[in-house]
Amino acid sequence: MSDLNIRTMTPADLDMAIEWAAREGWNPGLDDAEAFLAADPGGFLVGEVDGRPVTCISAVRYGESFGFVGFYIAAPEARGKGYGWATWQAAMERLAGRTVGLDGVVAQQENYRKSGFELLHRNVRYGGTVGVSVVPDDLLVPVDDALVPAIIAYDRPFFAGPRQSFLRTWLTSGLRTSFAYVENGAVLGYGTVRSCRDGYKIGPLFADNKGIADALFRVLISKAKDGPIYLDLPEPNAAARALAERNGMRPVFETARMYRGPAPDLPLSRTYGITSFELG
Repeated sequence: MSDLNIRTMTPADLDMAIEWAAREGWNPGLDDAEAFLAADPGGFLVGEVDGRPVTCISAVRYGESFGFVGFYIAAPEARGKGYGWATWQAAMERLAGRTVGLDGVVAQQENYRKSGFELLHRNVRYGGTVGVSVVPDDLLVPVDDALVPAIIAYDRPFFAGPRQSFLRTWLTSGLRTSFAYVENGAVLGYGTVRSCRDGYKIGPLFADNKGIADALFRVLISKAKDGPIYLDLPEPNAAARALAERNGMRPVFETARMYRGPAPDLPLSRTYGITSFELG
Protein backbone atom coordinates (compact mmCIF):
# COMPACT_ATOMS: atom_id res chain seq x y z
CA MET A 1 0.00 0.00 0.00
CA SER A 2 1.41 3.35 -1.02
CA ASP A 3 0.92 4.99 2.39
CA LEU A 4 2.30 2.05 4.39
CA ASN A 5 6.04 1.83 5.03
CA ILE A 6 7.24 -1.58 6.24
CA ARG A 7 10.69 -1.76 7.81
CA THR A 8 12.78 -3.85 10.17
CA MET A 9 12.09 -3.25 13.84
CA THR A 10 14.53 -1.62 16.20
CA PRO A 11 14.77 -2.97 19.76
CA ALA A 12 12.37 -0.21 20.84
CA ASP A 13 9.91 -1.32 18.15
CA LEU A 14 10.05 -4.89 19.46
CA ASP A 15 9.29 -3.62 22.96
CA MET A 16 6.21 -1.97 21.43
CA ALA A 17 5.19 -5.20 19.68
CA ILE A 18 5.50 -7.12 22.94
CA GLU A 19 3.30 -4.49 24.60
CA TRP A 20 0.73 -4.91 21.82
CA ALA A 21 0.85 -8.68 22.37
CA ALA A 22 0.19 -8.12 26.05
CA ARG A 23 -2.85 -6.00 25.20
CA GLU A 24 -4.14 -8.85 23.03
CA GLY A 25 -4.02 -11.07 26.10
CA TRP A 26 -1.12 -13.21 24.91
CA ASN A 27 0.83 -12.74 28.16
CA PRO A 28 4.39 -12.35 26.85
CA GLY A 29 7.45 -12.65 29.04
CA LEU A 30 8.83 -9.63 30.85
CA ASP A 31 12.24 -10.04 29.26
CA ASP A 32 11.71 -11.72 25.90
CA ALA A 33 13.01 -9.08 23.50
CA GLU A 34 16.75 -9.75 23.74
CA ALA A 35 16.39 -13.48 23.11
CA PHE A 36 13.87 -12.95 20.30
CA LEU A 37 16.20 -10.53 18.51
CA ALA A 38 19.08 -12.96 18.95
CA ALA A 39 17.12 -15.53 16.93
CA ASP A 40 17.10 -13.30 13.83
CA PRO A 41 17.74 -9.55 14.18
CA GLY A 42 16.12 -8.85 10.81
CA GLY A 43 13.09 -11.04 11.47
CA PHE A 44 10.77 -8.45 13.01
CA LEU A 45 8.82 -6.01 10.85
CA VAL A 46 6.77 -2.93 11.66
CA GLY A 47 4.35 -1.12 9.35
CA GLU A 48 4.05 2.65 9.64
CA VAL A 49 1.70 5.30 8.27
CA ASP A 50 3.03 8.85 8.52
CA GLY A 51 5.71 7.59 10.89
CA ARG A 52 3.18 6.00 13.25
CA PRO A 53 3.33 2.22 13.85
CA VAL A 54 0.11 0.50 12.79
CA THR A 55 1.14 -3.15 12.24
CA CYS A 56 3.77 -5.64 13.31
CA ILE A 57 4.81 -9.19 12.53
CA SER A 58 7.77 -11.50 13.05
CA ALA A 59 9.17 -13.62 10.22
CA VAL A 60 12.13 -15.34 11.83
CA ARG A 61 14.50 -17.39 9.72
CA TYR A 62 16.03 -20.55 11.16
CA GLY A 63 18.84 -22.06 9.14
CA GLU A 64 18.34 -22.25 5.37
CA SER A 65 14.93 -23.88 5.12
CA PHE A 66 12.58 -22.98 8.01
CA GLY A 67 10.83 -19.88 9.28
CA PHE A 68 8.25 -19.02 11.91
CA VAL A 69 5.64 -16.26 11.95
CA GLY A 70 4.33 -14.52 15.07
CA PHE A 71 3.41 -11.12 16.50
CA TYR A 72 0.90 -10.60 13.66
CA ILE A 73 -1.02 -7.61 15.02
CA ALA A 74 -2.67 -4.50 13.62
CA ALA A 75 -3.47 -1.57 15.87
CA PRO A 76 -7.24 -1.47 16.48
CA GLU A 77 -7.68 1.84 14.65
CA ALA A 78 -5.78 0.48 11.61
CA ARG A 79 -7.80 -2.68 11.06
CA GLY A 80 -9.88 -3.23 7.96
CA LYS A 81 -7.68 -0.97 5.82
CA GLY A 82 -5.41 -3.57 4.23
CA TYR A 83 -2.37 -2.69 6.33
CA GLY A 84 -2.29 -6.06 8.07
CA TRP A 85 -2.51 -7.98 4.79
CA ALA A 86 0.32 -5.93 3.29
CA THR A 87 2.45 -6.61 6.36
CA TRP A 88 1.63 -10.32 6.16
CA GLN A 89 2.73 -10.40 2.52
CA ALA A 90 6.04 -8.76 3.46
CA ALA A 91 6.62 -11.48 6.05
CA MET A 92 5.82 -14.23 3.56
CA GLU A 93 8.19 -12.68 1.06
CA ARG A 94 10.96 -12.69 3.65
CA LEU A 95 10.37 -16.42 4.22
CA ALA A 96 9.87 -17.36 0.56
CA GLY A 97 11.11 -20.82 -0.32
CA ARG A 98 11.02 -22.08 3.27
CA THR A 99 8.66 -24.25 5.25
CA VAL A 100 6.88 -21.78 7.55
CA GLY A 101 5.23 -22.51 10.88
CA LEU A 102 2.91 -20.50 13.07
CA ASP A 103 0.73 -20.75 16.16
CA GLY A 104 -2.45 -18.99 15.11
CA VAL A 105 -5.61 -18.30 17.04
CA VAL A 106 -8.19 -20.90 16.11
CA ALA A 107 -10.61 -18.33 14.64
CA GLN A 108 -8.01 -17.44 11.98
CA GLN A 109 -7.37 -20.99 10.78
CA GLU A 110 -9.37 -20.55 7.59
CA ASN A 111 -7.53 -17.34 6.70
CA TYR A 112 -4.20 -19.09 7.17
CA ARG A 113 -5.37 -21.96 4.98
CA LYS A 114 -5.98 -19.45 2.22
CA SER A 115 -2.27 -18.60 2.45
CA GLY A 116 -1.30 -22.26 2.09
CA PHE A 117 -1.05 -23.31 5.74
CA GLU A 118 -2.35 -26.67 6.99
CA LEU A 119 -3.27 -27.62 10.55
CA LEU A 120 -0.97 -30.20 12.14
CA HIS A 121 -2.17 -30.14 15.75
CA ARG A 122 -3.46 -27.88 18.51
CA ASN A 123 -1.23 -26.37 21.15
CA VAL A 124 -3.08 -25.85 24.42
CA ARG A 125 -2.11 -23.41 27.15
CA TYR A 126 -2.73 -24.85 30.60
CA GLY A 127 -2.73 -22.52 33.59
CA GLY A 128 -3.27 -22.56 37.31
CA THR A 129 -1.82 -22.05 40.74
CA VAL A 130 0.62 -24.87 41.31
CA GLY A 131 2.22 -25.98 44.53
CA VAL A 132 4.63 -28.90 44.30
CA SER A 133 7.58 -30.14 46.27
CA VAL A 134 10.97 -30.75 44.71
CA VAL A 135 12.23 -34.31 45.04
CA PRO A 136 16.00 -34.04 45.61
CA ASP A 137 17.80 -35.31 42.52
CA ASP A 138 21.48 -34.77 41.78
CA LEU A 139 20.74 -35.21 38.08
CA LEU A 140 18.86 -31.87 37.98
CA VAL A 141 21.49 -29.31 37.01
CA PRO A 142 21.12 -25.52 36.62
CA VAL A 143 22.02 -24.54 33.07
CA ASP A 144 25.16 -22.40 32.81
CA ASP A 145 27.35 -21.35 29.90
CA ALA A 146 29.35 -24.58 30.05
CA LEU A 147 26.23 -26.70 29.59
CA VAL A 148 24.72 -24.66 26.75
CA PRO A 149 26.46 -26.57 23.89
CA ALA A 150 25.02 -29.86 25.17
CA ILE A 151 21.57 -28.27 25.47
CA ILE A 152 21.82 -26.97 21.89
CA ALA A 153 22.66 -30.46 20.67
CA TYR A 154 19.78 -32.00 22.66
CA ASP A 155 17.35 -29.35 21.43
CA ARG A 156 18.04 -29.88 17.72
CA PRO A 157 15.53 -32.74 17.05
CA PHE A 158 12.78 -30.81 18.86
CA PHE A 159 12.76 -27.83 16.50
CA ALA A 160 12.43 -27.52 12.74
CA GLY A 161 15.61 -25.48 12.31
CA PRO A 162 18.84 -24.68 14.14
CA ARG A 163 18.45 -21.99 16.79
CA GLN A 164 21.79 -21.72 18.54
CA SER A 165 21.83 -17.92 18.82
CA PHE A 166 18.37 -17.86 20.35
CA LEU A 167 19.12 -20.60 22.88
CA ARG A 168 22.38 -19.05 24.04
CA THR A 169 20.41 -15.99 25.15
CA TRP A 170 17.21 -17.73 26.23
CA LEU A 171 18.96 -20.18 28.53
CA THR A 172 21.35 -17.99 30.48
CA SER A 173 20.18 -14.39 30.56
CA GLY A 174 17.25 -12.26 31.62
CA LEU A 175 14.34 -13.17 33.87
CA ARG A 176 14.56 -16.87 33.06
CA THR A 177 15.82 -19.93 34.90
CA SER A 178 16.76 -23.15 33.11
CA PHE A 179 17.51 -26.66 34.36
CA ALA A 180 18.69 -29.79 32.60
CA TYR A 181 18.48 -33.45 33.54
CA VAL A 182 21.98 -34.84 33.07
CA GLU A 183 22.91 -38.50 33.57
CA ASN A 184 26.45 -39.79 32.97
CA GLY A 185 27.21 -36.60 31.07
CA ALA A 186 24.21 -36.93 28.73
CA VAL A 187 21.35 -34.42 28.64
CA LEU A 188 18.03 -36.29 28.87
CA GLY A 189 15.77 -33.25 29.14
CA TYR A 190 15.69 -29.55 29.90
CA GLY A 191 13.27 -26.74 30.61
CA THR A 192 13.00 -23.01 31.24
CA VAL A 193 10.69 -20.93 33.41
CA ARG A 194 10.29 -17.20 32.84
CA SER A 195 8.49 -14.25 34.38
CA CYS A 196 5.51 -13.02 32.36
CA ARG A 197 3.00 -10.20 32.58
CA ASP A 198 0.79 -12.61 34.50
CA GLY A 199 2.62 -15.24 36.49
CA TYR A 200 5.20 -17.54 34.90
CA LYS A 201 5.50 -19.70 31.83
CA ILE A 202 7.42 -22.92 31.47
CA GLY A 203 8.83 -23.39 28.00
CA PRO A 204 10.40 -25.25 26.52
CA LEU A 205 10.00 -28.48 28.47
CA PHE A 206 11.58 -31.37 26.58
CA ALA A 207 12.28 -34.74 28.19
CA ASP A 208 13.06 -38.32 27.23
CA ASN A 209 10.28 -39.66 29.46
CA LYS A 210 7.47 -38.53 31.74
CA GLY A 211 9.48 -39.09 34.92
CA ILE A 212 12.19 -36.68 33.75
CA ALA A 213 9.52 -34.21 32.62
CA ASP A 214 7.93 -34.34 36.08
CA ALA A 215 11.27 -33.78 37.82
CA LEU A 216 12.06 -30.79 35.60
CA PHE A 217 8.55 -29.38 36.04
CA ARG A 218 8.91 -29.53 39.82
CA VAL A 219 12.28 -27.81 39.98
CA LEU A 220 11.15 -25.10 37.56
CA ILE A 221 8.00 -24.45 39.59
CA SER A 222 10.17 -24.08 42.69
CA LYS A 223 11.94 -21.13 41.03
CA ALA A 224 8.69 -19.24 40.37
CA LYS A 225 7.33 -16.82 42.92
CA ASP A 226 3.68 -16.02 43.57
CA GLY A 227 1.30 -16.19 40.65
CA PRO A 228 -0.19 -18.68 38.22
CA ILE A 229 1.90 -21.03 36.12
CA TYR A 230 1.33 -21.57 32.40
CA LEU A 231 2.47 -24.43 30.18
CA ASP A 232 1.90 -24.44 26.41
CA LEU A 233 1.80 -28.07 25.35
CA PRO A 234 1.05 -30.00 22.15
CA GLU A 235 -2.36 -31.60 22.51
CA PRO A 236 -1.26 -34.95 21.01
CA ASN A 237 1.04 -35.55 24.00
CA ALA A 238 -1.27 -37.25 26.50
CA ALA A 239 1.50 -37.48 29.12
CA ALA A 240 1.99 -33.70 28.94
CA ARG A 241 -1.73 -33.13 29.43
CA ALA A 242 -1.71 -35.50 32.39
CA LEU A 243 1.28 -33.67 33.92
CA ALA A 244 -0.59 -30.37 33.76
CA GLU A 245 -3.90 -31.76 34.99
CA ARG A 246 -2.55 -33.63 37.99
CA ASN A 247 -0.95 -30.37 39.10
CA GLY A 248 -4.27 -28.57 39.03
CA MET A 249 -3.79 -26.78 35.71
CA ARG A 250 -6.61 -26.38 33.22
CA PRO A 251 -6.86 -25.28 29.57
CA VAL A 252 -7.13 -21.50 29.27
CA PHE A 253 -6.18 -20.83 25.63
CA GLU A 254 -5.27 -22.70 22.49
CA THR A 255 -3.62 -22.14 19.13
CA ALA A 256 -3.50 -23.94 15.83
CA ARG A 257 0.01 -25.16 14.95
CA MET A 258 0.05 -24.86 11.18
CA TYR A 259 2.69 -25.17 8.47
CA ARG A 260 3.05 -24.01 4.91
CA GLY A 261 5.24 -26.53 3.16
CA PRO A 262 6.32 -29.96 4.43
CA ALA A 263 5.59 -30.18 8.15
CA PRO A 264 8.60 -31.17 10.26
CA ASP A 265 8.54 -34.52 12.03
CA LEU A 266 9.08 -33.40 15.61
CA PRO A 267 9.07 -35.69 18.68
CA LEU A 268 5.77 -34.55 20.18
CA SER A 269 5.75 -37.51 22.59
CA ARG A 270 8.83 -35.95 24.27
CA THR A 271 7.61 -32.37 23.95
CA TYR A 272 5.94 -31.44 27.24
CA GLY A 273 6.02 -27.69 26.61
CA ILE A 274 6.77 -25.65 23.50
CA THR A 275 9.13 -22.69 23.76
CA SER A 276 6.76 -19.85 22.80
CA PHE A 277 3.79 -19.09 20.59
CA GLU A 278 5.75 -16.19 19.11
CA LEU A 279 8.86 -18.04 17.88
CA GLY A 280 7.85 -21.67 17.93
